[in-house]
Amino acid sequence: MAELRFDDGAAYEQMMGVWSRSVGEVFLDWLRPAQGLRWIDVGCGSGAFTELILARCAPSDVQGIDPSEGQLAFARTRPGARGAVFQTGDAMALPFEAASFDVAVMALVLVFVPDPSKGVAELARVVRPGGLVATYMWDMLGGGFPLDPIVDEMHAMGLSPTRPPHMEVSTLAALQDLWRAAGLQQLKTRDITVQRTFRDFDEFWTVETKSPSIAPVIAAMAAADITALMQRVRAHLPTDVDGGITCSARAHAISGRKPG
Repeated sequence: MAELRFDDGAAYEQMMGVWSRSVGEVFLDWLRPAQGLRWIDVGCGSGAFTELILARCAPSDVQGIDPSEGQLAFARTRPGARGAVFQTGDAMALPFEAASFDVAVMALVLVFVPDPSKGVAELARVVRPGGLVATYMWDMLGGGFPLDPIVDEMHAMGLSPTRPPHMEVSTLAALQDLWRAAGLQQLKTRDITVQRTFRDFDEFWTVETKSPSIAPVIAAMAAADITALMQRVRAHLPTDVDGGITCSARAHAISGRKPG
């Protein structure tokens, strides 16, 4: 399977940043962390969620880790993320000592980690005893992914967009198993449903097809096939009388504490 790479921070921000902020706001309201804590945001990407941490949680320190220098370069340009330190790093081998943070989070990342259990174990390792480890992930198997309206029609046409390697860990049951295996306790879970409105189909198509899983497939398609795909997608989207399109997405969230 081809590897999904997220190297264009600006394109990814336009495609997923709005979705990420919407679900991230609900996630932080649910998490209700204390202020003045030390945070690590693993898989921070373009910095959309990192910026939320700084805006809403008054952290004493935020470290953003991502494998893509292109994404990090964009994150560093965010006015609201200037209080964070961004560096390249591997989710399965974080460049920090044990017990370095109060809160370790992953936002919409876990299905991309080559070894999810190792990734969660690393989150647990770098928080102090009593520290919080949390994630939220699109419900990839239950129709919760924002790009499903396009991906589903691609599959119906026999096309194969690249998918994350571990979609199975997006279920609540799998997340609970991973958190327990990492020795985390006091587990809490919830579903988060968010919506996004596009001005019209053209805006929806232009924005959502920036995805690195979808864009290469469309680039290789014949013009007639692209038109057919667009017609199929448009037919299944909820469109209001003015042509606006409001889509929903659903994520699963989990939090747990490192035993103190």
